Amino acid sequence: MLDTALRIFSIIFPVFACTGLGAAYGYRYRPDMSVVNRLNMEFFAPFLVFWALVNQPFDFPAYRDLAIGGVAAVLGAGLLLLPIARLLKLNLKTFLPPMMFNNSGNMGIPLVLFAFGEGALQAAVVLFIIEMVLHFSVGFYILDHRTRPLQLLKMPMIQATLSGLLFSGLHISLPDALANTVKLLGQVSIPLLLFSLGVRLLDVNFRDWKLGAFGAIAGPAASIACVLLVSPLLNLDQTQYAQLIIFAALPPAVLNVLVAEQYQQEPQRVASIVLLGNLASLIIMPVVLWFALG
Repeated sequence: MLDTALRIFSIIFPVFACTGLGAAYGYRYRPDMSVVNRLNMEFFAPFLVFWALVNQPFDFPAYRDLAIGGVAAVLGAGLLLLPIARLLKLNLKTFLPPMMFNNSGNMGIPLVLFAFGEGALQAAVVLFIIEMVLHFSVGFYILDHRTRPLQLLKMPMIQATLSGLLFSGLHISLPDALANTVKLLGQVSIPLLLFSLGVRLLDVNFRDWKLGAFGAIAGPAASIACVLLVSPLLNLDQTQYAQLIIFAALPPAVLNVLVAEQYQQEPQRVASIVLLGNLASLIIMPVVLWFALG
C-alpha cells in the first residue's frame, strides 16, 4: 500500500507542482497568456503529436479499442448527463461541453507519461486526438449547428496528426538532426500546458460554485461509467484499461472557456464549471490513480 501511495505521489506531484508554479507566477505578475497558449496549441503541441506518431512504429490495430473507448467516454458522458441537465433545467450548451471534453492535453498526457513511462506517449496522444477532434466537431456543433467539419483540416494539430500517421504508415524515418529538433520542440508543450493551466486557475469565479461542484463530480463519474459499460466489449490490456479510466476521470478542458467566449455562451458560468473541476481534480485524480494502478 505504501509503495502504491509513493508511486501516485511521484506521478501527481510534478503535474500539480508545475501547475502551482504557474498559479504563483500568474498571481505575482498577471501575464497575458493568450499568445503563449495559441503558440503552444498551434506550434509546440503539433510537434509533440507528430513526434509521438513517428518516434516509433504506430500499430493502428493496437490502439483501435482504446480509441473506441475514448469516443465512448466523451460522447457517452454527454448522453448520460443530457436527461439530468434537462431535469435540472440547465442550459445544455453551457453545461454539456465541459462535461464531455476533458483536459486530455494539459493534464492527461503528463499524467499518463509519469504513470506509465515514455512508452505510453502514443496511447496518451491517441486519446488526446480523439478528445480534440470530437471537441472541434461535435462540441462546436452543439454550440452552433452551422459548424462545418471540414474546418478541422485547417487546424495545425489535425495536420500534424495526419502527417504523423502518413510518415508512420509509410515507415518514413526522420534524419537524426531533424528528429531531435522535432522532439525538442514537442517537449516544450507539456510543461507549458501545465504552467498555463495554473495561470488560468486564478480566474476561478465562485459565484456559480454549486454548478461547478456538481459538474466536477458529474463529468468524471459519467465518463467512467461509460468506460465501465463498454470495456467488457473491448479488447483492452490492463495498461490500456487503466489509461482509459484515467482519461475518463480528467477534469474539463480549459479550452471550453475559450470556446464559450468565442460563441458568447455564458463564458463566466463555463469558467466556473471548468476551473472548479480542475481544482477538484486535486482530490479526484489521486483516488482514480489508486484504483487504476492498484
